[in-house]
Amino acid sequence: MNNNLTPAATVLVLRDFKDEMEVLMVKRSKKPPFGNLYVFPGGKIDNDDYLKDLENYSDVLDDKNASELLGLDNGGLSYWIACIRECFEEVGILLATKRSGEKLNLEDDEKSKFDSYRKKLVNNEINLLDICMKEDLILSTANIAPLSHWITPNIESRRFDTRFFIAYLPEKQIVQHDGMELTQSLWINPNKAVDMAFKGEMQMIMPTIKNLQSCSEFTVAKDMLDSQKRLKNKDIPPILPKFFKENGNWVGLLPGDDGYEDH
Repeated sequence: MNNNLTPAATVLVLRDFKDEMEVLMVKRSKKPPFGNLYVFPGGKIDNDDYLKDLENYSDVLDDKNASELLGLDNGGLSYWIACIRECFEEVGILLATKRSGEKLNLEDDEKSKFDSYRKKLVNNEINLLDICMKEDLILSTANIAPLSHWITPNIESRRFDTRFFIAYLPEKQIVQHDGMELTQSLWINPNKAVDMAFKGEMQMIMPTIKNLQSCSEFTVAKDMLDSQKRLKNKDIPPILPKFFKENGNWVGLLPGDDGYEDH
């Protein structure tokens, strides 16, 4: 991997609600690099996401399987871990169950305890492994599937190697965006979100729109998760947008577009 690329993970949390599929979108604060944009929870992979012992708290994936799914030599599980951690930090959803099989109830009896864990996690006073050990949790990697792979264009100074995933919302969990990095959160049908983006009612960058569009052929979130889980790494090629100036205007091309290979 290019050393200038920062590995990152982003997760589209999906739910089935009133006969349609909805995705969780969040609005970033004015702070760069994604000021005021509607995005999905996510961020760069942290050192603690690579901790080897996390394998003991993963339900179906170990690092070897996860790396194979992403076409990496190693470190693949860290992307699933980052999805789970970022989701918990940013919107308060924890993609995990108790080792006993019992589901977490973050709406009610365990809310304050996990709110406290979340604060400590955000403040780097604790890591996800510590929480798993204290509460004997099993991380729901089976509930998360790769969706796409985007690489930031060469023209940007900060470049990310971002894997997008989908995850299914567990029961008895409520969204609470952090109020600092994120100023708003909403559940919305992916097609409606794309429509609003094109009308200028929700500001989004191209990868966000393209990932929303990839949800359009599904009406049931669980079906989409099952479909994505059947895919192999070769089914999800990396997408590196190319931007160049033509007659004084910026032009953007994606792999497969006419002229892409010439630039």
